[in-house]
Amino acid sequence: MDRETLLRIADDCERALAEPFRRIDRTAAAVTAKVMDTFRKNRLSASHFASGSGYGYDDIGRDLCDRLFADCMDAEAGFARHSVTSGTHAIAIGLYALLRPGETLYSVTGRPYDTLEGVIGIGGAGQGQGSLADYGVAYRETPLTAGSEIDLDEVRRVLAADRTVKVVFVQRSKGYQDRQTLSAHEIDALYELVKSMSEAYVVIDNNYGEFCEVREPKGDLLCGSLIKNAGGGIAECGGYLVGSAKAVELAAYRMTVPGIGLEAGSSVGQNKNLIKGLFYAPHTVAQALKTAVFAAKLFETLGFDVSPKADEPRYDVIQMLYLKDRERLVRFCQAIQRYSPVDSFALPVPDAMPGYADEVIMAAGTFTQGASIELSADAPLREPFSVYIQGGLTFESGKYTIVNAAVEVTEDA
Repeated sequence: MDRETLLRIADDCERALAEPFRRIDRTAAAVTAKVMDTFRKNRLSASHFASGSGYGYDDIGRDLCDRLFADCMDAEAGFARHSVTSGTHAIAIGLYALLRPGETLYSVTGRPYDTLEGVIGIGGAGQGQGSLADYGVAYRETPLTAGSEIDLDEVRRVLAADRTVKVVFVQRSKGYQDRQTLSAHEIDALYELVKSMSEAYVVIDNNYGEFCEVREPKGDLLCGSLIKNAGGGIAECGGYLVGSAKAVELAAYRMTVPGIGLEAGSSVGQNKNLIKGLFYAPHTVAQALKTAVFAAKLFETLGFDVSPKADEPRYDVIQMLYLKDRERLVRFCQAIQRYSPVDSFALPVPDAMPGYADEVIMAAGTFTQGASIELSADAPLREPFSVYIQGGLTFESGKYTIVNAAVEVTEDA
């Protein structure tokens, strides 16, 4: 398809998205109001941006940052630290904190994201490297229903029959799965069920879902990366864990050491970036959601299957495009890179990557390495050759990149 024709189609698509865009803006306004109220209530001041060093004792900025993340994410307690290296690391801190030998980790959303397999010890992954399995923690899972819902009846049966279950694990977003993302309401129903039957903790992989709704789901621990939604495109590293006071305390002891917890850990000048990122997060997430909705509308108009569709509810920033074959998938990712603001000259190619079972191609011309709140595209090279796009610091730049990638994918059509 020639560029001029595709540009006309893209403009028509954007005009047709007025109502979905209004819904996104209303959510962003509500979450922004909550963030602003939280900052005022906690009396944020310039003094909180001062840099700590050494052990980090009495770092008032770091401690306030912890409270801000907890309050903005509807939790009793929490912490956000630049020293948490990734979303997977944040989740691992929570799992190791709450599980003991002889207990069971129970995933109610099927097989977790690929990078957690070594943490859990699934199929021998992480064997001898300190996986949960190495420490005698068992694992079981229940897949989602055919309608991508948590199978509450099966969860009820498992909890009644298996008293070793100590952590019920939820992956909110789809990851590399062909399923719907879970809403806060759906996860709340699971939380209430678990608490009515057992003393198990509910741990949520909250990556990609933060601030897509007015409030976050209920859980003992919500874990995520700060170079995704919650960092607003400002934080250059880090992760967070928020939730119940008891679970957060145990996670703090795992992050540092028992007896110290959150009392130490130098901020080394990162407080301002983390807090400013939280301030920007509702708006930045809205920009990423608009980019995803636009991509869905454009590629559906061009004859491709997409999930979710442009007019469907959004509970994360991820958009799946079914590109039908390997060649088109690779070409799409290479075009995303080519029209990115950083490293536009680089050529991504499929390759093996640690933590992934298949070859993966990743395109990310981002200001912060690996920051998937910035526009990126990645996919495992396996059928049905679906590519996952996420992020977009501004809708304008997101639209520009998506349109140019569409031109290249359809140029022989």
